[in-house]
Amino acid sequence: MRRHPRTGSSEGPGMAAAAAAVEGVPTTHREEPVRDDAAVETAEEAKEPAEADITELCRDMFSKMATYLTGELTATSEDYKLLENMNKLTSLKYLEMKDIAINISRNLKDLNQKYAGLQPYLDQINVIEEQVAALEQAAYKLDAYSKKLEAKYKKLEKR
Repeated sequence: MRRHPRTGSSEGPGMAAAAAAVEGVPTTHREEPVRDDAAVETAEEAKEPAEADITELCRDMFSKMATYLTGELTATSEDYKLLENMNKLTSLKYLEMKDIAINISRNLKDLNQKYAGLQPYLDQINVIEEQVAALEQAAYKLDAYSKKLEAKYKKLEKR
């Protein structure tokens, strides 16, 4: 039996006084039943589940963990399949763009060759255009000269 260090009683601190105050009995006249500390301690200890319960709980936990991990791995696998499909589609689009660029390049080369073939004719057109401009200037000068001659002729005719 344990004794209280200050009061020297075998009861807990204030337990006998509280019980006596409730019933109106002085503390020296009231006796408490003797407690067995070993019994109190074992009553407070938690009971461990039986071995079969632990095994079942572990199996349940591992089963649920396996289901969770399977779901995570399946989701990751699906993500990688989606990325793979996207990469394939992107690759096909780039191949199409490459073919288009090759066709554009080929057509540009053809146009450049045709332009090079037409260049002598374009040069002749430029020369003809310059000659026409010079001929036009000559025609304006001739027109101006003919007007002067006409004016002189009319002056002479009047005399």
